[in-house]
Amino acid sequence: MKLSGNTILITGGGSGIGLAFAERFIKAGSKVIVCGRRENVLQNVKEKFPSIVTRVVDVSIESERVELFDWVTANYPELNVLVNNAGIQQRINVLNADVKKDWGYFNKEINTNIEAPFHLSMLFAPFFATKEDASIINVTSGLAFTPAMFAPIYSATKAALHSFTMSLRYQLSDTSVKVIEVAPPAVNTDLGGVGLHTFGEPLDAFADGIFKGLEEGKKEIGYGTSVDAMRMSRDEIDQHVAKMYDIFKTQFNSDN
Repeated sequence: MKLSGNTILITGGGSGIGLAFAERFIKAGSKVIVCGRRENVLQNVKEKFPSIVTRVVDVSIESERVELFDWVTANYPELNVLVNNAGIQQRINVLNADVKKDWGYFNKEINTNIEAPFHLSMLFAPFFATKEDASIINVTSGLAFTPAMFAPIYSATKAALHSFTMSLRYQLSDTSVKVIEVAPPAVNTDLGGVGLHTFGEPLDAFADGIFKGLEEGKKEIGYGTSVDAMRMSRDEIDQHVAKMYDIFKTQFNSDN
């Protein structure tokens, strides 16, 4: 994938992985539009990177996704890259979850992690197919392949997005649209809450590694532990998940 001369929309681009990607695309010579739910966060991004275009959007809401598509294609018809990065990770214990009262809380994770990238990909695919060069980049997770017991909904949503991305790649294989999957390992961001991922890969090192993969034209890009996770056999996955359970079960049970 060429990194310069693009116009790129990044969902969840106000912080973490999305912002790290935005910064690198700008440095490479592309125009970047980021959207997110928090206006104050986007204002801070704009102050740091004046060339960035920002838009307040909650991608978990269907009508706002349609409004985003209509707005960006009308105002930036040269747009040729979509990065579906927005995501929510909730650590839950199903034995303690009050799903009668709080299903909306849990469903927001599904809407953000599955419905939003599915819907946006399907909105933009026909628009991108008319261009000489375009890309859809879906950010999944190493947990799409080796699920974490403390984040069952998150792991399942990322597995679904991985499957969708594979199908989308084949459906668009005869068009100009490249479909790329980025599968992060644990990265030191605030995903799921402040301080929960301090053990993860340094954000800048991770982002640099992913951009190396983009430059090399890879269709599936992992980093660190997710490289192996993406190619594990079923037996290896079972062993890995059991090992993760042993590591986290004491903390998980005490916190929930």
